[in-house]
Formats: sequence, C-alpha cells, structure tokens
Amino acid sequence: MEDSDGVISDDSSHAVVSDDRAIAERALAEYGLSPNSALQLLNLSENATYAVEDVTTGIRSILRVHRQNYHLPHQIESELDWLDALRGDSDITVPTVLPAADGRRVVTVKTNGADRHVVHFAMVPGAEPDEETVTIDEFHTLGQITAALHEHSHAWTRPAGFSRFAWDWAHSLGAEARWGRWQEADGVGADEYQVLDRAQHLLLQRLESYGSGPDRFGLIHADLRLANLLVDGRTITVIDFDDCGFGWFFYDFGTAVSFIEDDPALPEWQDSWISGYRTRRSIAAEDEDMLPSFVLLRRLMLLAWMGTHSHSKESRTKAITYAEGSCALAERYLSSNGHRLA
Repeated sequence: MEDSDGVISDDSSHAVVSDDRAIAERALAEYGLSPNSALQLLNLSENATYAVEDVTTGIRSILRVHRQNYHLPHQIESELDWLDALRGDSDITVPTVLPAADGRRVVTVKTNGADRHVVHFAMVPGAEPDEETVTIDEFHTLGQITAALHEHSHAWTRPAGFSRFAWDWAHSLGAEARWGRWQEADGVGADEYQVLDRAQHLLLQRLESYGSGPDRFGLIHADLRLANLLVDGRTITVIDFDDCGFGWFFYDFGTAVSFIEDDPALPEWQDSWISGYRTRRSIAAEDEDMLPSFVLLRRLMLLAWMGTHSHSKESRTKAITYAEGSCALAERYLSSNGHRLA
C-alpha cells in the first residue's frame, strides 16, 4: 500500500501514518500555523517527521510527532536543552526549536486516551550525504563533528533534572533491550543464533573489560550517521538528537556505519573517521581497539530494531539479508577475538 505521502507500507504501517498525521494536524494550531498547512511525511522510524508549509505565509518548518511511550516530556525537554547549549556555546550547527504560541517547546496532544508529544523545528537547508556513494572525506568530516560533540559533552554542566535514557548493556542487548531481541529477528535460525550468540558473549566480555568510567561513557548523540547530517555548501547541520543519551562515547562510530557495517570499505572509513576525530580530540589506542566492538554492538541492536520496526524504510529494504550479513560480521569478529571486523 502507498499512502498519500508516497511511503510504501503495509496496513499496520498505514494506520500508524494516519494516526501520526492526525496528531500533526491537531498540533498546527498550537504553533500558530494555518490548519490548511501542507504536511509531507519525510521519515517514519521512532517518530514521524513532517515537513510543514504554512499556506498563509509560505514558511516551511518541521514537525516531529513522537512515538507513543518512547520518551516522557521531561526527557524530550532534556534533549532540547542540549540543543540549546550546543547552539549557544559550541561551533556545531544544530536545528532551532520553534516554541508554541504560549512558549512550550513540547506540545502534548491527547488521542485515544493517550498522550502524544510534538516538537516544532525550523527548516534546515541542505541534503544528507548519499550513503550509496559515501566517501572517506565524508567520514573524516563526521569524525570531526563527533569529536566536537564529545568535547562539548565532557565540558557541559547539565541542568538539574536532565534525564535521558542509557545505552548501556542492559538497555542495548541485555534484559531490558530497548529495541527488542535480535534472537527474534527475521532470518535468525538455529545456525545464525549459534554464531551471533558466541559473538555477543565475546562482545560483552570486551565491554566489561573496557569499562564505563566518565572518560569512556557519557552523553552522546547515539545515532550519528551520515543520514543525520544536512549539508548546505560549507554548513553542516547535525540533526535527529532523539536517541541522544548516556552511552560509550565511541559507540558513536558504530552508529556512523549503521546498515553498511559489512561494506569492504569499512577499514578505510574507520581510518578516515579516526583521522577526523583526532583533529579535535585524542583517541587512545584502547579506544581505537574497541571500535569493532561498537560496530558489532550497533549491528546486533539494529538487527533487533528491524524486527520491531517493520514500518521503517530500512526494514523494508534491508531486513531480508541483514541477519546473513550480521553473521558474516560476527564470524570475522570472533576470528580476531574482537579486535577487527575487516
């Protein structure tokens, strides 16, 4: 089925899109936008992101409709606090939040007895890099941006009440895994389970040995891939802080290669990313040695994510081979005792 925004979906996904669109339409008045504003669905993942064009003014902006029960309002406010701090005291370009008419940054719409939360952003010019034709120069830039975010995270005094969830073991692949269990993903049979389970055990050992002290674990973007950069000439805007939270700093490299972890160019991308990172911050040998572990951590999390996010474009286009590719990655990880993926 294809909805009016051109998103191919099954019936359940179509229902999700319809609900999200109705919430976006109800939120328009809160922001002083015309009820006849045009809404175009840009992305459907954890949230539904809409481009809005006000028919009265012609001004375009972005509405983000949060998935039910993913974040509480004070957690969304904490994300927006970090955006404000980055905009005010760093050289990183991030989106501008547009408050409602009464000053609220987070608008809550009640539907079917449940609260749904909406945030309004200014439109950001530019386009995301094409992951099909990614270059090592783009990874160099991404490494620089990641280092700048880590620099700010280390130095920033967070406001009282700041609250974001954790990407620790328990909430990534452990008992409280936020995106579900990779063991239940499409394509994971007995043979696949055996390989991936051995790799997960080694991964846990490596992470426990590495530790989670404040120099290694803190506030991170947690989804810092090329798709979350908008490039407009020499200006690069970092978007989609919705998953920001507390995790291993170099997990951000694992997110940089999301969905393309098994590309043969991974070693060159990693070298370029490290080179870019080191233009802003140092990276110790122990940190560099853990990068393959963070790539595998992210890969297993995404394998689980696909099983619980069948409405996403990534699941529709990649899920059929993702378990097989994950096994190949796990085999290489095991063969090097967790030190390499290439």
